Parts: sequence; C-alpha cells; structure tokens
Amino acid sequence: MSVAVVFDSAGTLLNTYRVAKDICHAKLLPGIETTTLTFSSPDRVLIVLPVHSKDLMAASPDMLLSEYLISRNIGFGVSCTRKILTSEDIGDVLYADRRALVGDLQECIRNVWSVCKAEIMVTLNSGAIINMAHKAVEFTITAGGWPFEGAKETITSLHRMGVPTFIASGDRVTKLEIMADHFGIPRDRVYGVATPTVKAQIIHDLRQEYDRVLMVGDGINDLAAMRNADIAILTVQQPGDRPEMLYKAADHVVKNVSEVVTIVQELLPGSGKICDRDGCGVLHKR
Repeated sequence: MSVAVVFDSAGTLLNTYRVAKDICHAKLLPGIETTTLTFSSPDRVLIVLPVHSKDLMAASPDMLLSEYLISRNIGFGVSCTRKILTSEDIGDVLYADRRALVGDLQECIRNVWSVCKAEIMVTLNSGAIINMAHKAVEFTITAGGWPFEGAKETITSLHRMGVPTFIASGDRVTKLEIMADHFGIPRDRVYGVATPTVKAQIIHDLRQEYDRVLMVGDGINDLAAMRNADIAILTVQQPGDRPEMLYKAADHVVKNVSEVVTIVQELLPGSGKICDRDGCGVLHKR
C-alpha cells in the first residue's frame, strides 16, 4: 500500500505566533489567529506579501503601504478567502488603499521579533487582510514560525518508512522552502500560497497517485483538505480554540505531530490494520 502525508505548516509543523494591526482602530492584536479572523467575515481576504522584513523596516513608516508596494512592484498571494475573487479585484483594492501605512506593518514585525528572538530558526511572513466590502486594508499581519520539537524527527521517520511528505500552506513559497530544507522535504513537494480550495485540490490529485492520503492540519483553512483526504488528522499542539467542525472532520486528534508516525504505521503492510473512512478495525474519532 502506498501512503502520502500532507502537512500544513503554521501550527502543524511550526509553532507559530501571529499579530495583527487593526488599521481603523489603531490597535495591535497580539497572538491572533489570522485565518479565523479572516473567515469571520465573507468579505475578508488574507494575502501574503513577498517582502523582506529588513527592506520594509528601512522604509519610511509614514509612507502608504500601497505606495510602497507599487513603487517596488511587489505583488501578493491569496492565502485565505471565503469568496471566489479574481486577483485583479483584490489588487484594485490593495493598491488603491489610503489607510494602511508602512509603519502599521513595521509595528507587527517588531512585535513578532520581540517574541521570537530567542528561537534559533524563525521564518517570518507578512501580509494583510483586505475587506472587499469596505474596499480597504483592514489589518496588517505578521507571523513568525519555528519548528515544533519533534517535527523534524517526525518527517525523518516517515521518510525512513518510505512515506513521502508534502507541505500545503498559505504561507509564501520562499519561506516554506527554507523550512522544507530544514525538515528534509524536497522543494518540489512544497505548495505555497495555497488557499483552502487549492489545498483540497492537492489532496484530490495525490489520491490519484497514492492508495491513502493523509492531511494533517490545525486550522479552519485546512477543513476542505481534511474532508478530501482518506484520513484527516487534527493537531492541537498549537494553543488556541478551534471550531467544532474541525473536530468533526478529523479521524484523529493528536496533541503532538509525532503521533502521525504511529497512525501511518498502522496503515502499512504487516500491521493488519487499515484505517480509512470506509474501513474497519480501527475506531475513528468522529
């Protein structure tokens, strides 16, 4: 039997700290769950910006963020949204925004660095939440992530078992590739800036190639992919509340990503157990 495992990154392989700046109320929101914040309104779109933190920190804080992006020809990727939108529609709002300043994003970056500075290996992603109804940037966002203890050993164990691993995440590709190199996951198995719909499609495509495909995630943006997978694993290693629908979609709920190895072992020949949604012999957490 051939088995493949797809991991989300933030909150699943990476211990992640996020902060948002509420532009309208000039308020910093430390420790916020940005995907939940995005999904709380059908008009919100979470985007990631391919900007280097040091370059952005060197810019004038009083400069409009839209002007900064235009002057440096910086694009964006759509990480999470509930609506079907075109990049042109999102770009029209982002590049015309007159509220968010470079300083708003700089404040987010400084806050994340103050929390993550003790970690040896940190990836940093910045972006924004756009409100399409208000036609404005509603929040600036920065997230810092570092590997969970045991995450690298989990990937190594799976590879030694002959099980390929993939990353499907809303984070930008360059940062994911750095982390994939650390874990030992080939870069051609990394899918960045993946919306919930794209994640679900990745699972669908892999199921045409492998007998069993597992999706390991921790947030609402993983729900569609979990529902598409043969086996859905919800990790609660990252602190925080999760919608009940995530628990209902999960075949397994684990407190540590290393538990994925045991679940996979039960699937492989010689274990005498096959666990999928139509199988028998193993109880599901449904």
